[in-house]
Amino acid sequence: MTQNYFSLDSLSVGYNGSALIRDINIGVTRGEIITLIGPNGSGKSTILKSITRQLQIIGGRVIFEGKDLRKFSYRDLSSRMAVVLTERMKPELMTCHDIVATGRYPYTGRLGILNEEDERKVEEAMAAVHAGEIGNRDFNAISDGQRQRVLLARAICQEPDIIILDEPTSFLDIRHKLELLSILSTMAREKGITVIMSLHEIDLAQKISDRIVCVKGDHIFRYGRPAEVFDEQMIREMYEIDKGYFDPLFGSIELPAVKGEPKVFVLAGEGRGIPVYRELQRRDVPFATGILYTNDVDWRLARLLASEVIEAEPFTVMGEDVLAKARQSLSACGALIDTGVPARETGRALEELRRIAAEAGKIRRLEDI
Repeated sequence: MTQNYFSLDSLSVGYNGSALIRDINIGVTRGEIITLIGPNGSGKSTILKSITRQLQIIGGRVIFEGKDLRKFSYRDLSSRMAVVLTERMKPELMTCHDIVATGRYPYTGRLGILNEEDERKVEEAMAAVHAGEIGNRDFNAISDGQRQRVLLARAICQEPDIIILDEPTSFLDIRHKLELLSILSTMAREKGITVIMSLHEIDLAQKISDRIVCVKGDHIFRYGRPAEVFDEQMIREMYEIDKGYFDPLFGSIELPAVKGEPKVFVLAGEGRGIPVYRELQRRDVPFATGILYTNDVDWRLARLLASEVIEAEPFTVMGEDVLAKARQSLSACGALIDTGVPARETGRALEELRRIAAEAGKIRRLEDI
């Protein structure tokens, strides 16, 4: 069994001696990426501030390589753990290069003078986050996204064993979100750096994390590998979602289905229906769709967005009752959109629905709906 490198042992965290979250027990191995998710105000930042000694621990222990974290000196800890929190820094008269260079202070003398090797590491860290071109700019004069990258560079420059980040993707556009998470993934895999962070984007958390910590109420709601944690009902309960959906298979967040009786029947399958479903939803048009096997990629989205789904079990002979249901649904709709799905196993059914729609003059293009 792999020995934990960093662990929370019956940890309780909170403020002014009052515990908000109790009995947190989490074990982390070297080089893992651990992500905290949960509703706003659930206590993710409180946990991170407690394990970085910015808040006093209410109960339990944080163990780092077999040693109670409180027994590390601040200087020793600063060379082992880097922290990037959400608070806005507003240093006076410091360039971005200056900010990154502070990551080397645990290794310099009392005067904080950087040698040639320190300067090289500063440049390498800035290059790693694509911030080299803003090195000479005033830290207070750059965008929020650029600030986030500079602070990550400072953490990298520290050469830590563990990086703690609180919502590091906040204020970043999609390109820089992906770049930042890619950097963290590379650091964990290639350098064995342990990453513990909080994220609001649960779809990204699902894709990058080795383990997920779900925080809600006064306890850890669930903890485990993404495949163990991310199921539709769990996410619904944790975030108290009553409008819309999170699909853990695709990692997609979906708006709620349009209410009402279907006006359009979408002949779909093999992923061809997905763009049509989204467009009809955007236009606030309720629709039916089919005939879809329940292992079809279109079925995954249709079950969330369609008013009615005509479905069939895969690897079985389609029953006459399924075709009858599809005929009835088409009859009630004023139009049919044919996505061009080829007739394979459902060939007879699809061709019959096409024929019925053509004879009734119901075939329409999406643009005409």
